[in-house]
Amino acid sequence: MPVTQERSASGHAPEEPASAPAAGRGARALAKVRAGLPRTGLAVLLGLLLGAAFPPYDLWPLSIVAVAGLSLLTRGRTARQGAWTGFAFGLPFFVLLLKWLTVIGTDAMIGLSVVEALFVAALGAGLAVTSRLPGWPLWTACLWVTQEWARDRLPLGGFPWGRLAFANTATPFTPLAALGGAPLVTFAVALCGALLAWAALRLRGPLRSPRAAALAALGAVAAVLAGYAVPVPTAGDDNLKVAIIQGNVPNPGMDFLGRPMQVLNNHAEATEKLAADIAAGRRERPDVVIWPENASDLDPFSDPLAYRRIDQAVKAVGVPTLIGTLVDGPDSQHVQNEGIVWDPKTGPGASYTKQHPVPFGEYVPFRAELSKIITRLDRVARDFWPGTSTGVMQLGPARIGDVICFEVAYDEIVRDTVNQGARVLVVQTNNATYALSGQPDQQLAMSRLRAVEHGRAVLIAATSGISGVIAPDGSVVTRTDELTAAEIAATVPLRDGRTVADRLGAVPEWTLAVAGLLACGAAVGAGLRRRRGARAAGGTPAGDDALNPVVP
Repeated sequence: MPVTQERSASGHAPEEPASAPAAGRGARALAKVRAGLPRTGLAVLLGLLLGAAFPPYDLWPLSIVAVAGLSLLTRGRTARQGAWTGFAFGLPFFVLLLKWLTVIGTDAMIGLSVVEALFVAALGAGLAVTSRLPGWPLWTACLWVTQEWARDRLPLGGFPWGRLAFANTATPFTPLAALGGAPLVTFAVALCGALLAWAALRLRGPLRSPRAAALAALGAVAAVLAGYAVPVPTAGDDNLKVAIIQGNVPNPGMDFLGRPMQVLNNHAEATEKLAADIAAGRRERPDVVIWPENASDLDPFSDPLAYRRIDQAVKAVGVPTLIGTLVDGPDSQHVQNEGIVWDPKTGPGASYTKQHPVPFGEYVPFRAELSKIITRLDRVARDFWPGTSTGVMQLGPARIGDVICFEVAYDEIVRDTVNQGARVLVVQTNNATYALSGQPDQQLAMSRLRAVEHGRAVLIAATSGISGVIAPDGSVVTRTDELTAAEIAATVPLRDGRTVADRLGAVPEWTLAVAGLLACGAAVGAGLRRRRGARAAGGTPAGDDALNPVVP
């Protein structure tokens, strides 16, 4: 029986419901999402593994595993697929890494994690695109540096937390910091992971080649062991006897200061106890004393009582003391976060003002607009005024390089102090807001890397912990517990020599970052040529084309 088609009165075949094409597109999109779920789930798992590589967990080999896994997941994918995989990897990583921000608010932690994960999404796209290039493990390692280079600067001055180097501050990779700083450590870790991924690909499938896999594995081992060939000088030209005061705070968290003068009294009393022990012969007199950031909760220049309390404690101990305090800024709307050299005879002298205030913690960008919808920002009553000079100051017999709190995460701030003559590094910090959250452990790890990178002892003074002394080889000589009043006495080397990393400055970072960008450009160009060639031949480009807009 012949098939006939019913026609309308006008003689035309009836139209299909308009919803049919839309339903078809929805079904296809849903099928693609389902097909991509296993890959997305693996990306999430790998992101969590990378988070576990960082303090307080310190499972640093997982940083290699995470890089290798992300390299395999993005291998041969489209740029859009790679971007999604990178985001699925980056978001859980930063949520785990930055969980200490929940003290401020869960929304703050999630918001910052999303912003940082967008950079990893760009990394994922770059990994997918360059995975078609010869020597792609090298470009993978370069792109990790490119991603960190961007995150360290953007937006609002950047946020360097979560660099691969900061998960490897006491590993075989660490000595490489003396040659090329944190970027070279990141490069070596990423190269090791990418080579292991390449080796895995050569163990199965059409690309199977046990010999090539073995060579790639040997390359990964060489990347791990390369640091052992780097000399890390530790001998000092002179020595410095130092006492670090950790006075503790009454209430960890957002309201750590307690009553006015309470934190200041904690540090003054601990210093006076040290003075009494010296007078009784129970302790040797140090050359200098170091107080942490915000050790004085009142401006000594505008509050006579705070001035007298500091001066009394410094006179009692009888040696120059580095005081951390907030002072009034150039106008009534600003305040300055400072380290002040306080002499027992002449009083306050040289000072360093923190150069890199923390957005939304120490100043509010777009205050007039954002304060209308986020009332919590009113807690930052006055914006911090940034300093314009390095923290190089003479403290007693030592020329120190003062770095305040989060500044230890920024390469150039620490490097500039050493290149301008600092013989020992001092990190004044107040982590009382984030006590027992893992954040103090992460900051301690960064200080360990800086010690190796610059060949300097690092003295950490924290209000509530973790305070410590780190040798120039990155080893922790001593450290305090959190939320305890403590005092550290140590003799540390003063060094004048500069490392290769100090001399090269940002050159290794820029070289590796630009190489990653150039590799992306070359891969995109190759993809465009393939598309043009396919069209000229009357066909369509292969499904593995770098620009094929397929979603996961």
